[in-house]
Amino acid sequence: MGIYKVINPFVKLLIKLGLTPNAVTTIGLALNIGVAVIFILGAEKGNRGDLHFVGWAGALVLFAGVFDMLDGQVARLGNMKSTFGAMYDSVLDRYSELILFLGICYYLISHHYFLSSLFAFIAMIGSMMVSYTRARAEGLGVECKGGVMQRPERVVLIGVSAIVCGISSNFIGGDYKLYIPGFPLQVFETISIFTIPITVMAIMTNLTAFRRLVDSKKALDLMDAQAKVVGKDNSTAALGILFVLFASIAVPSAALSADRSLVLESSQKGEAATSSFPVPKVSNQLFYLQRDPNVNTIICQLNLDSEGKLDQKTPVNVFWIRYAEGGKRTELNFIQRKFAYGITSKQISADKHELKFVSYGKYPMYLMKGKDKKYHVFSKVANRQAILNSIYVHIDGGTFWVPNVVYVEFKATDPDTGEQLTERIKV
Repeated sequence: MGIYKVINPFVKLLIKLGLTPNAVTTIGLALNIGVAVIFILGAEKGNRGDLHFVGWAGALVLFAGVFDMLDGQVARLGNMKSTFGAMYDSVLDRYSELILFLGICYYLISHHYFLSSLFAFIAMIGSMMVSYTRARAEGLGVECKGGVMQRPERVVLIGVSAIVCGISSNFIGGDYKLYIPGFPLQVFETISIFTIPITVMAIMTNLTAFRRLVDSKKALDLMDAQAKVVGKDNSTAALGILFVLFASIAVPSAALSADRSLVLESSQKGEAATSSFPVPKVSNQLFYLQRDPNVNTIICQLNLDSEGKLDQKTPVNVFWIRYAEGGKRTELNFIQRKFAYGITSKQISADKHELKFVSYGKYPMYLMKGKDKKYHVFSKVANRQAILNSIYVHIDGGTFWVPNVVYVEFKATDPDTGEQLTERIKV
């Protein structure tokens, strides 16, 4: 990301000074306490039309927001990532935001902006619920991101609107009011430059929290339904769970019928069936996944941005090539993306990401550069850390929803010798 090119020199300086990610997070909290202090001083010492305190508070909000971004980058560049550090960051972020809103509400109430203080309190509720719904959903195994008015947007909106409000008061006055003839109340005053964005935030944060709740319900309901189908037999091996999902949440029955004529169905002819499958060749292809009784193929592809650089947020694209339908490319549907073939990524360093299938998080893969300076997916195959080429699931009977998975075959390349490796795991 371009922003990191700007902040990385400062991050490296902080690391040289011996600051840990937790220390940077703590500094961010201290700065937000300073924001609240400025608002409280403005309430106690300033007049109703003196909005300079609001402007200075806004500037400090943005400065504190920089530290919210720096702590994670210090952890990455300084190789100081820890599980507790992630929790510490989340907890102190919540404290920072609550303290910030405490100062805002105190200021508005003290100067008798009662309606605005109410919206500020509602905005605080929405801000907490946006974060809580994500944390609770992810605790239940559901990814819950997206929506407007996430923490960075909230920080920028409050900071910028407060600064503009403070500066504007120098030109139009802190007590400027705009009236419409025939309407008894003012429709705008100087403080509105600060309070209108907070009102928008009050609405949008709560809508985002509600939307996340609805999305989580859909995903959790699907998880419950899937658990009833494949979760009845807990004696199935862990890898078996992964590939039962791969085999079962797949294609429409019509596509299955078309595929059955293209491949051999007998488990005794598994290798012959494998040889009859097409071998996909897609630009920036990392590895692919196939399973009988159909030839439709899942492709995992390196995701590059418009400049040809790795997309750090979503480094891998996952999609179908439906050979049974003319070889067309098709995106995963919601169920496939959330519960079967989707891949989650966790950035370890600038050129290394840990990848996991959403259906089974205990099979780690690593996207990183090999000796050829190109990106590959590395996983353990035949007791070696090798470049993963393909995964094949062989099925013998069973039902569409609960297939009888006989074995899973991994094919990879030894990065040191170039030897082709194969490992077959019986399920």
